[in-house]
Amino acid sequence: MASTRRPGADHCGIAAAMTVIDGKWKVSILWELEQCPGRRFGELRRLVPGVSEKVLAAQLRELEADGIVHREVFDEVPPRVEYSLTPLGQELNGALESLGEWGAKHLLPDSA
Repeated sequence: MASTRRPGADHCGIAAAMTVIDGKWKVSILWELEQCPGRRFGELRRLVPGVSEKVLAAQLRELEADGIVHREVFDEVPPRVEYSLTPLGQELNGALESLGEWGAKHLLPDSA
């Protein structure tokens, strides 16, 4: 699945990556999907405190359009939808792990 090309992402790799994770809640969504694949929308809403339904739905759609998240609809009554990371999303989480380690080392109290 190809990722969406966005304006302004052509001049460096960091800018390209930032266009994918530019939403306030996207990194938290990626983290939760890494912890347990196959999360349902309601689970994500509970696990990402402060996010509204509208924003969560929009950010999941953007991540899906970028090839980061896979949305699977099950043919059941009532309908069931689960979200998981694609291989590209797993790779992105791997890159974000280094950033998280840096933040914990330099920005969190008592982490030295």
